[in-house]
Amino acid sequence: MTYIITPSELIKKLEKDETVVIDVRSDLYHPDLGYASYVKGHIPGAYYLHLEKDLSGRVEQHGGNHPLPNMDELAKRLGEIGIDHSTHVVIYDADNDMFASRAWWLLYYMGHEQVFVLEGGYKAWSEASYEVVMDIPARKAKKFIPQLRPEVIANIEDVKRRDDKSVLIDSRAKERYLGKTEPLYKKAGHIPGAKNYFWRDVLNDKGVWKKPEELKEHFEKLKDADEIIVSCGSGISACPNFIALKMAGYKNVKLYPGSFSDWISYKDNPVETKEE
Repeated sequence: MTYIITPSELIKKLEKDETVVIDVRSDLYHPDLGYASYVKGHIPGAYYLHLEKDLSGRVEQHGGNHPLPNMDELAKRLGEIGIDHSTHVVIYDADNDMFASRAWWLLYYMGHEQVFVLEGGYKAWSEASYEVVMDIPARKAKKFIPQLRPEVIANIEDVKRRDDKSVLIDSRAKERYLGKTEPLYKKAGHIPGAKNYFWRDVLNDKGVWKKPEELKEHFEKLKDADEIIVSCGSGISACPNFIALKMAGYKNVKLYPGSFSDWISYKDNPVETKEE
């Protein structure tokens, strides 16, 4: 099973299927840069969803730096841009980045079946000399009714209660996992017991998504796990690992949306800095 679609496959899909394209380019430090890029040029017919305004909720004391959005509000937004459960959806980023995977996960969590990430993102599309436009598409409203999959979410209590058959993954770069550097949070390190699988390692040395058989090899050490919980800093870079694990054939995969930023918001929670 793959959830990745190439630019040439997208061209064919636009010709034969009812397909909505979503642009989610962003930057963790400057989230509005994505929309500025969208205005300058995007795939024809693409709508824009903002990381913080559409794909995240309001930041409070607990819940992490990018908590899940209100699902009814997101469903309304999806309906406004012409999506219901019969619509094929293709999501793209600047490149093979983490924001498209976050948007993919949200639609998957909401029960949508036909959702894909564009291989290579906007960069691959434009390098293939496909058409790029600046106009904002007209809205063709539909009604999107969420059919939530609660089984793909883990909360902080689930993380605390996990047993030997439950694996917690930290998807951040090794330096952040080990607490050697931390550009975003007041504490450095990782949730005790978490194993480091850097999210970019689901891509090959050319930055292309690995095939399902390659991902099976990548996650080989996890084959005996009954449950895999993916986490990161705030529930964004964990999403490529979620997709990759599903492509590798793993069934019981969950996202801890709050991730490390939620974990450290509770002052008594311990933090580890050694390899696990």
